[in-house]
Amino acid sequence: MSRTDQPDAGVVRAAHAVRTGNLITDFYDEVRELSAATWPAPARDDPARFGVGGVLPDLTPAVREYFAAAEASWHEMGSYRGHELMLLNLARNPGTNTTKTFASLLIVARAAEFVRQHGEPVVIFSPTSANKGTALRDALARAVSCGLVQPDQLRVVVLAPAANIAKLRTDALSADPRLAELNPLLTYDDPVAENVKVLGRRFVDEYAETLLRQHGRHLWYSLDLDNYLVADVGRALFEHAVAPVDKADRQRTHAHAVSSAFGLLGYHLGRDRLERDGQSDPMRRPHSLLVQHLGTPDMVLHLRHGDFDRDRVPRYRLDPATGRHEQRSDPRFPYHTGDPGEVLDPTFYTRRPATANRMTDIINRHGGDGIVVSELECRQRYPELSPLLTDAGFPVPADPAAVREWSLMMALTGVLNGIDRGLVDSAHDVVVHGSGWYTDEDMKPLTERGVTPVSSAEEVFKYVSAGSGPW
Repeated sequence: MSRTDQPDAGVVRAAHAVRTGNLITDFYDEVRELSAATWPAPARDDPARFGVGGVLPDLTPAVREYFAAAEASWHEMGSYRGHELMLLNLARNPGTNTTKTFASLLIVARAAEFVRQHGEPVVIFSPTSANKGTALRDALARAVSCGLVQPDQLRVVVLAPAANIAKLRTDALSADPRLAELNPLLTYDDPVAENVKVLGRRFVDEYAETLLRQHGRHLWYSLDLDNYLVADVGRALFEHAVAPVDKADRQRTHAHAVSSAFGLLGYHLGRDRLERDGQSDPMRRPHSLLVQHLGTPDMVLHLRHGDFDRDRVPRYRLDPATGRHEQRSDPRFPYHTGDPGEVLDPTFYTRRPATANRMTDIINRHGGDGIVVSELECRQRYPELSPLLTDAGFPVPADPAAVREWSLMMALTGVLNGIDRGLVDSAHDVVVHGSGWYTDEDMKPLTERGVTPVSSAEEVFKYVSAGSGPW
């Protein structure tokens, strides 16, 4: 009898076991070397393609204090149908409650070091579904508080979908009138949330040169894959330090709720480094389990079919007795949902992700699968998974309606469903990347007064310029 076939199919909680570390400062030499190699020099030739380079500051006490938010932890959560469940908690920073902390800290640190070395101010600009923007703002507030940069030397401007305002929070930047003006939080009302990227790119292409010429400020469009991969290399290095795959009794599968899978790509880049340097056996490379929602199942579609054709999503049948939509033809999609077109969490908004080929290639080479979950499935698993989250230190409201960030619950639901449906290798234990979890109690949401609506690149420039004064 395989472990998956064991009769006890429930979740079994583990004894409390936690190992913590800092994904940046614990591996600073490696991260610093990789950053410098990825961006050897600032990119200045085209203002619309400006980049600050990859130089990170020396690890002074102030810089250590700044990076203190980059904490992660490893938990032995328990077991399910014979599979040990482990959690890589990447959401410990209360200023963000998500994994976007790590990349944002490095992005802002690189920009601050550019300002220090060259004396030229920078405006970091990024479209965001919500979480990237929150993390960039949190990182900038930390940089100012720790004395890495002055408020008028380095600014952050983010552009979010208006529909996602419930995921945007008050912070140190919004609380101070001058910092709020310097670092506006812009929203764009469009039926397609991802079109913030289209508007953002248009603004940079049309106005970066003008901002530099009129105000002496570089505009850095930071929404670039490598900015996130470098930070997420630390996941593999941390695992190797606290629970190396080479010493584990069984092979592993790493599960992650994804939109573009930046985090898993960064993890595998870290695995490449460990294996290249002879620190880990390539034969022990973990599998990957992609978890998505029905709103954007593009990575799973690409993994299974090589394209993003929505016609490949199974057809659902409405059960009049329950009001649920059901299908049983494809185990990689929800068996039950309240709405086949639902958006479980607007964080996951990327369609046709540019990273799909890379992630599909990794899974084809190293193993893994993908699964899509519904809100109904997450709510059904909620009572079963809540004790595990509580043990890991997450506040779990009795009513799931109070959950604002579903990433972690999506990942855990995908793991349990994947085990039940044979999508996780029966000989594997599972590491869940805890990429985000926050509730009404963890954040004070912004009101409409805290955001600035825009509808054009010209309007974006207007509000960026408002805090730009002559340099």
